[in-house]
Amino acid sequence: MKTQNEARNLSMVMDLYELTMGNGYFTDGNKDGRVVFDVFYRNNPDKGGFSIFAGLGQIIEYIENLHFDDNDIAYLKSLGIFNEDFLEYLRNFKFKGDIYALEEGTVMYPGEPVITVIAPLIDAQLIETAILLEVNHQSLIATKTRRICYAAGNRLVSDFGARRAHNMDAAVYGARAAFIGGASSTATVLAGQMFGIPLSGTMAHSWVMFFEDEFLAFKKYAQTYPDMTVLLVDTYDVLRSGIPNAIKTAKEVLEPMGKRLKGIRLDSGDLAYLSKKARKMLDNAGLNDCMIVASNSLDEFTIQSLITQGACIDSFGVGERLITSKSEPVFGAVYKISAVENNGVFEPRIKVSENIEKITNPGLKKLYRVYDENNKAIADIIAEYNEELEGLSETDYIDPLKPWKRRSFKGCRFVKLQKQIFKDGRFTGTKRSVQEIAAYVRRQLDNEIWVEEQRFENPHRHYLDMTPGYYNMKRNLLAAVRE
Repeated sequence: MKTQNEARNLSMVMDLYELTMGNGYFTDGNKDGRVVFDVFYRNNPDKGGFSIFAGLGQIIEYIENLHFDDNDIAYLKSLGIFNEDFLEYLRNFKFKGDIYALEEGTVMYPGEPVITVIAPLIDAQLIETAILLEVNHQSLIATKTRRICYAAGNRLVSDFGARRAHNMDAAVYGARAAFIGGASSTATVLAGQMFGIPLSGTMAHSWVMFFEDEFLAFKKYAQTYPDMTVLLVDTYDVLRSGIPNAIKTAKEVLEPMGKRLKGIRLDSGDLAYLSKKARKMLDNAGLNDCMIVASNSLDEFTIQSLITQGACIDSFGVGERLITSKSEPVFGAVYKISAVENNGVFEPRIKVSENIEKITNPGLKKLYRVYDENNKAIADIIAEYNEELEGLSETDYIDPLKPWKRRSFKGCRFVKLQKQIFKDGRFTGTKRSVQEIAAYVRRQLDNEIWVEEQRFENPHRHYLDMTPGYYNMKRNLLAAVRE
């Protein structure tokens, strides 16, 4: 049995049913038949107006390294449920399909294809779990972080969540997603090392409690880190002890060295009240440039409340409620088959449910974002695969929630959102750093996405429309299912 520090073949991170279905397809002679699967989700977390697509970098790594080694084959053989020929097939397995996806960091909406896999049946089935776990985890954390950063306004937000993450991988890739969503830094060192994310952090209460008195603890820290001294002032008494000793440290330790106290951190108590009192005390001592950092079970709602109360806080360290997305910890992306190839033609497939939101959008398709003359994204639209939408000329569309209304886009620009990232199993896309992805998120939200979609309460619904051709295809398919 492998421990967490031994090398792991992450190809084995899959549900058993992917392998049992693969074995069944193989035995039945269907291993080479091509299919189409779409990844999409049904609802934005926290009843928000949008979500942030994240996790694509790790999906690419998974696909590129997908294989089964001798240990994996031996383990699968020991289960006693797989055909020997199928196991030999897995021994030489390499992904052979095509994959299309949104650019990582794209602002996305429910119901639209985020990733499309066009591949041999077994290939498409084996990658399901890996794709979903990356999309579901990182998109959730990136979206939650964006909400927190939106509430914080121009104040910095740091990821302090590692110790409350669900495991080590969740801490590291949660930090990656948080940076994509807008966090300025992380306290997780491995995330800093792997992704070049700036690191942040100060001291724990244990540092202060180890020394015989608070001032001595502050003094030792300031002497060790004179250029980055941020003092935790709530171990004993913020206003009677912590702030006075922080000021004393600034005056008696740092200023003789030609240094300034960078900041203080509040980690308990009434943060609004304490921050205002602390600001006044620091300013009276001539420490107007000393930042006040706040932590302690923060999220977008507490931050919004603090700012409304006039809290004098310059930066937020957000932990458990960011890294676990505590208010809504499940993203809900799914992986559904949408077409099956028959004699060179992809025939659409549709999943029907008593719940309207669970009825899938069938077939091979294209997803466009529609921009008005001010470059604002006014809708997304699904088109048939062979349709090309052009700008400026009048383009009819159907709102599937109000199909009886005839509507059209006029003078708009259409941008195809999915890009091919794998062709015949070979990566053909562009790998981007988390810094580039985070900048892409900011550009969209600052310039393209309506502020009405970004508010927390009753955000504007971003429309997902359909071309008449695609809508009629879906309607006809539903009618055929009912017969």
